[in-house]
Amino acid sequence: MQELAITVIGHDRPGIVADVAGVLAGLGANLTDSTMTRLRGHFAMTLVCTGPHAPAVEAALAPLTADGALLATVRAVQPEATGEVRGEPYLVSVHGADRLGIVAAVCRVVEEEGGNVTDLTTRLTGPLYLLIAEVDLPPDAADRLAERLREVGQRLDVEVTLRRAESDLL
Repeated sequence: MQELAITVIGHDRPGIVADVAGVLAGLGANLTDSTMTRLRGHFAMTLVCTGPHAPAVEAALAPLTADGALLATVRAVQPEATGEVRGEPYLVSVHGADRLGIVAAVCRVVEEEGGNVTDLTTRLTGPLYLLIAEVDLPPDAADRLAERLREVGQRLDVEVTLRRAESDLL
């Protein structure tokens, strides 16, 4: 058994998650982390599981991708290091008119302040752009980051907020 990272993308249809999860369960693979979303009619799933070697999983997923509507990739990954301090959890949100470079600008200042983006979702609804990011920050970085995000928001003419994440929301 090894740890695997699997991605599945393609045109959305009912049953993709059930199909992929069924194949993996049939192989004895245990899903440990996963995320799935629908993006403007397209399906995107990323998951990490422990299971048989990657070639066996690729072969088992092949019938799901045979018609070309889905693409699946499987690769072995190293297990996450344990005991690693990840930082304090915060939420960054951006609301405003769609502008080029919002994600890049926000994520760059998070990185420059020693933070790590652990989850990010964006949506464009008409002219309104929304970004929600979960970030881990080093102790005492929040005030500096909040100020830098305020500057990014002014430059891009969007509203940017940073707040401590409630543990029951994550």
